[in-house]
Amino acid sequence: MHLSAALGPLLALLAGALSILAFAPFDIAPLILLGPAVLFGVLPNHISPRRAAWIGWAFGCGFFGAGVSWVWVSIHVYGGASFLLATLATLLFVMTLALLFAAQAWLYQRLFHPATARWLGFIAIWMGFEWLRSWFLTGFPWLLLGYAWLDTPFSPLAAVLGVWGLSLLTLCLAIGLYHAVRQRSPGALLLALGLPLISLLLPDTWTDERPDSQLKVALVQPNISQHDKWDGRLLSDILQQMIDLSEPYQQDHDLIIWPETAIPSLYYQAAPYTEPFFNQLDSYKTTLISGFPFMTRDSQQPEIPRFHNSLGIFSYGSGVYHKRRLVPFGEYVPLENQLRGLIEFFDLPMSEFSLPEHTELSLDVQGRTLAPLICYEIAYPELTRTSARQADMLLTVSNDAWFDDSLAAEQHLQIARMRALENGRWLLRGTNDGITALVAPDGGLVERLSRETAGVLSVDVPAMQGQTPYQTLGIWPVWLFSLALLIVARWPRAR
Repeated sequence: MHLSAALGPLLALLAGALSILAFAPFDIAPLILLGPAVLFGVLPNHISPRRAAWIGWAFGCGFFGAGVSWVWVSIHVYGGASFLLATLATLLFVMTLALLFAAQAWLYQRLFHPATARWLGFIAIWMGFEWLRSWFLTGFPWLLLGYAWLDTPFSPLAAVLGVWGLSLLTLCLAIGLYHAVRQRSPGALLLALGLPLISLLLPDTWTDERPDSQLKVALVQPNISQHDKWDGRLLSDILQQMIDLSEPYQQDHDLIIWPETAIPSLYYQAAPYTEPFFNQLDSYKTTLISGFPFMTRDSQQPEIPRFHNSLGIFSYGSGVYHKRRLVPFGEYVPLENQLRGLIEFFDLPMSEFSLPEHTELSLDVQGRTLAPLICYEIAYPELTRTSARQADMLLTVSNDAWFDDSLAAEQHLQIARMRALENGRWLLRGTNDGITALVAPDGGLVERLSRETAGVLSVDVPAMQGQTPYQTLGIWPVWLFSLALLIVARWPRAR
């Protein structure tokens, strides 16, 4: 019996799980080559597409099971589900995501079963499914292969081709080296080494600081428990804590940032506690930006209120941004009529948000333009790129307290750092319980606050000008290269 028939699924499962060690907080970057190489190796020419799908699904279960099982925390600890029910829900989530790898392996085997250049097809199909995962059913662009190379000499490629280019580098290196060794192919070796060598020759930065454009910013991290945050009886205490942390910075800072839903109520409910402080900030010409729930009326059905997860300017300026990518089950509930009330998890606070009909795409702060992104939105490369093109700096706010001390916060910060690198902009990251941080235009982590502590990060942030090649071109160069690989891989069969 062939190795792939006996051990293929098990090897794929283990390779998928071990690949997670390449991402934050472990950062063993070379391990990212393991997953694609092993999966390619256990999908030989002779097996059926159905068998390939089973092996691909096993890989996906290992990959997502090790990489995103932190959703268990939000379901069990904050969603009120029992240990068993939370475990079953997490397994269902992981196994459903793994179906994408099953479909990827099935399509690869279906299209390239007799092809001699099938290794090129493997690369092209993988890239297509990474892109598909970034938007299908609102998207889950987490753990894209390219994130693993953030703190390596290959990272400058992200400013040219985005995280997509680093994913392509991963696949060319892993599959090219595998094929070069197995088939003694100089062409495969050339493809494997091409992108890594190019990336080593690229400049570190494509953008410049605007003269005299620095903002002095205070990022407030309150570390408020999720069990307390949405308790209306504690509203005044929560807001007073935010004010107490901010007051030492009100006179000598240009901007104070509160994190996602730092105001945990509609604003009219919070106004009696915050207005005196906000008026004081106005007198000092200090801008304050905070996350908060925003209520509007549906244009088609005015009697129905709509709620948005928003980011607004509350002093010395004006502007509101509404979140454009909502987290399924966390911010809205699919099949709401059937699932509401079934278990406590489907009735979480913040789970009634809607997508906006219109929103501002930037916030103006004293002559500087900030591209705002709320929590999960920073994971979308193209969404961030379009917002950042006309912005001087990036701002993302989040509340990762839903996931306690799991891998989620470090992975989330790694993703945010990649967005700074892709767009050549300083990135401000304000969070409830960590990781609040300042990220440089090259993706470097300049300063950060510790997890699960209350504090304020005071930083000077320059506005940037110019654009990276990725900001100008987006994903198209990677798409065209992948399409070329697909054509070459199919050509021998067509001939």
